[in-house]
Amino acid sequence: MGAFLEVKNLKKYFRTPHGMLHAVDGLSFSINQGKTLGVVGESGCGKSTLGRLVIRLLDATEGSIFFEGEEITNKKHSNDLKRRMQIIFQDPYSSLNPRMTVKETIIEPMIIHNMYRSGKEVLNKLSEIMDTVGLAQRFENSYPHELDGGRRQRIGIARALVLQPKFIVCDEPVSALDVSIQAQILNLMQDLQDAKGLTYMFITHNLSVVKHISDDIMVMYLGMTAEISGSDELFEKTLHPYSKALLAAIPEPVVHSGRRRILLKGELTSPIEPKPGCRFAARCDYATDKCFAEYPVLEEIFPAHFAACHYVREINGLA
Repeated sequence: MGAFLEVKNLKKYFRTPHGMLHAVDGLSFSINQGKTLGVVGESGCGKSTLGRLVIRLLDATEGSIFFEGEEITNKKHSNDLKRRMQIIFQDPYSSLNPRMTVKETIIEPMIIHNMYRSGKEVLNKLSEIMDTVGLAQRFENSYPHELDGGRRQRIGIARALVLQPKFIVCDEPVSALDVSIQAQILNLMQDLQDAKGLTYMFITHNLSVVKHISDDIMVMYLGMTAEISGSDELFEKTLHPYSKALLAAIPEPVVHSGRRRILLKGELTSPIEPKPGCRFAARCDYATDKCFAEYPVLEEIFPAHFAACHYVREINGLA
């Protein structure tokens, strides 16, 4: 059976006064049904743009997107596609209409898509979905500003789920929440995935969070893939120098853990009309003239574990 979602050589460039900005530049990956791909990287690396490309909120400059075996790269964003693919946004306040109550926010998609024949069916579904995401019925006539961040994000999740989608892009859905609320939302999303067989693309800059929820992880750097593998494999056998730096930055509860911090130096390469070569080279301790002259190829180092680095084998003692 083929992949549930497959992306091939996906690119998205934006025109600027100084040239073309390469936000997403040649990404290829796949996600199996019922699984979660974590997408991690620094702010500005193209994670959110990738999510919007996949669910067709943005048109791709180049490349292909296949969803359930159907190519949707240039397909019109039809109501059928909207129902099957949804997104949960990062900020649970700005993604909600401040003039609409919880009830109005959740039932609006059902009305737009004409999902039920009567108002009674709509209200029954409203009650069911609020219960599913852990929102008490007493909040149905509340406005977003009257609720805390956790409840607002539950509204966003309810709004995404109410159309009964198969695939959801989760664009940093817990980054704006307190740590205790983050755990509640993450556990809720995992429970919903198990119950409904949902497939996720989980975008975040927090590696602790992505390890908790992901089956596979893709590390992005300035629009390109640095490393991609299974979640456990990435943490046990980190290959790319950038991935190593990200993992070294994860806070640990043990003060004297013995783990060495990796401090990245140098300037970020501009994503506007980038020159040939590895985009991480300017900040990499292992970079040579070759790194500044040639693009590294995404190479399979271990089974289903890929990294894009000219010297990945030498760095990890595999040569």
